[in-house]
Amino acid sequence: MLLIRHPSPLKISPAPAGVVLRQPSVADTVELGRLYYESYPPGVACDSEVAAIEDIRVTFEGEYGPLSLTKSFLAVAGQSLFGAVLVVDRAPWPNTPDCPFIIELFTAPAVRRQGLAKTLLSTCLQHPTDFALQVAPDNTPAVELYESLSFQPG
Repeated sequence: MLLIRHPSPLKISPAPAGVVLRQPSVADTVELGRLYYESYPPGVACDSEVAAIEDIRVTFEGEYGPLSLTKSFLAVAGQSLFGAVLVVDRAPWPNTPDCPFIIELFTAPAVRRQGLAKTLLSTCLQHPTDFALQVAPDNTPAVELYESLSFQPG
């Protein structure tokens, strides 16, 4: 299901204690790929950790559209990565709007339901532009999160 959010004021949700947000870099590829693999049930995002790392590598290379390093964020505590929102300037797929597109939002299973995904999203949504994303309609927690941040069916 395609969801779109038009620019509107939005308060940034505070990060959980000890977590800071920063922009991603190519140097994060391996750790980000590992987290990506761990964040989904087996076979949902990638079949292996190696494939997940490769998927993140090609994300940085623009496979899914030019990665926006100013709209993408990582959640870090100490030296550990706990979550990410990855945004491209425009998705390359048919029937996607001409606006920033959230290609991934994921958090480590150990920190779920602590507001980290909302923090990542509300931070990236501070840019005064439309944003779009795709979500499985039966993923009720994700749909509710997106709707709480004013995403609407597109």
